Amino acid sequence: MTKVRSKKCKICGNRFQTYDSFRKWCSPECGVKLARMAQQKAREKALSKRKREERARIKAVKERLKTRSDWLKDLQKVFNQFIRLRDKDLPCISCGRFHQGKYDAGHYRTVGSSPELRFNEDNCHAQCVPCNRHLHGNLIAYRVNLIERIGLEAVEFLERKDHPPLKLSIDEIKALIAKYKAKIKELA
Repeated sequence: MTKVRSKKCKICGNRFQTYDSFRKWCSPECGVKLARMAQQKAREKALSKRKREERARIKAVKERLKTRSDWLKDLQKVFNQFIRLRDKDLPCISCGRFHQGKYDAGHYRTVGSSPELRFNEDNCHAQCVPCNRHLHGNLIAYRVNLIERIGLEAVEFLERKDHPPLKLSIDEIKALIAKYKAKIKELA
């Protein structure tokens, strides 16, 4: 013998008696409303799934269309984010002050003059925007503080002119992006 259960309707909230353990509505009208809501939910779920698939497809197409230059830009963004996180508790490398504003990832040897040192972690440190952009790196103060931070030998290595060129393939760039994203995850 089946037990009579007292339940609350999912639509109107009224209490009702039923023998069916799966029933969630008190009247045929509420049953129709609940069925329509379930259909709408299923449609929205299918639509969102299609949208996700479409976004994934578009992302894959964009990834295939990226040039080496685009990959280098992506790597530079991730590298700069890592530098800012690494040096977040340190003052500006040039002026030695803590600023409330935004910090840049300032290169000692600029990317234009030494592209081979672009992703060298000793060559890049957190630098306040005024020093990096308005004072063009504030290099004299940068060098003094850089010697204190990494040592004279490392600074002289950065200042050498005979660095081998940095010729990264797209696969190497992707590997570096993954490496720096992992480092960011550790620091965050």
